[in-house]
Amino acid sequence: MSIASPFPTAFGGLQPLLDWQAAWVEGLLQAQSLQFQMLGAWQHPFAAVHQELWDQWVAHFGGGVPLDA
Repeated sequence: MSIASPFPTAFGGLQPLLDWQAAWVEGLLQAQSLQFQMLGAWQHPFAAVHQELWDQWVAHFGGGVPLDA
């Protein structure tokens, strides 16, 4: 099943250009999605370092051993 073009047949010559533009935009969206995934992956190690530093601060200045909740 093919989707009919929204343009009349007089503008049929624009279809390859529109297809190229749609493919280019789709590629940009995929690249942005990959960037967000990489950003999310980077957050895990930083969160672990932050938790370790917080635990050390609590153990030293808080007067006790940090409890993992």
